[in-house]
Amino acid sequence: MIDKSTFSVETAAANCSGAMEADTISKNGRSSKSQMSRRNIYYACLLFLTIITLSSCATIFSGSRQQVSFNSDPPGAVVKVKGEAVGMTPMVANIKRASNRQVTFTREGFEPAQVQLKGNFNPTVLWNILWLPIPMFGVDYATGAAWRYNNHNVFVNLRPTAVTRDAPGATELDRTVIRWRFDTDPRGARISWRVISSVPEVVKNTNETYLSTTPFEETRAFDILGLTYENSNNVVIEIKVERRGYYEQVRRYNVRQALDQREISGFFELVPTN
Repeated sequence: MIDKSTFSVETAAANCSGAMEADTISKNGRSSKSQMSRRNIYYACLLFLTIITLSSCATIFSGSRQQVSFNSDPPGAVVKVKGEAVGMTPMVANIKRASNRQVTFTREGFEPAQVQLKGNFNPTVLWNILWLPIPMFGVDYATGAAWRYNNHNVFVNLRPTAVTRDAPGATELDRTVIRWRFDTDPRGARISWRVISSVPEVVKNTNETYLSTTPFEETRAFDILGLTYENSNNVVIEIKVERRGYYEQVRRYNVRQALDQREISGFFELVPTN
């Protein structure tokens, strides 16, 4: 015969043990489901980012940079894109795409030249419509691939630096070498010269300078600071010839004409003062 008190204790213990096991199974199930849920979210995010990256059509097919060639006249100018030097003309560089890029050309003796690389809309971006539009467009715009440069061959003509009295000697003509030839009858006359300019803010007037005595022939420079071919028509060389017992004689020579002829010359017949 079974003792009722013993049966009750054993039954209660069994029920308690079963309840604990059930609770443990329930908790393990919830934990497993939670881990699976977090894992699924992770893989979903990874897949989403992969789709965004791989489906940004302009970035894939066009790239974020574009090859652009740069040249100048004269060559040898330093090319700077957004203030950073990328090389010297003539050259080719891979420039990051953008809606607008400022390119600067600099060369000693010439004024800086600036060119705007303007980016136009890249139609390849429209393929992103096949995917989730907003994220895909955003990637192409962020990388610059949404733009395309039309002027991929950039050429500039550099202008010589403006010459002033405060910044002379920046042109080739101020040191131009030409033939100087003067003679007199009788010989032995003293020759002096000076610069007379109608644009003194650019080419200054000079004092009279002794040159030599006749006969005189020499290949030498004008040495006129600030002289350019454009302003040479406004500048003259004054030659004065003097000899004791004779009247002094003065002649003026247009510098433009002298440059074209590559010579400044003259013959003077001196007239006695008696």
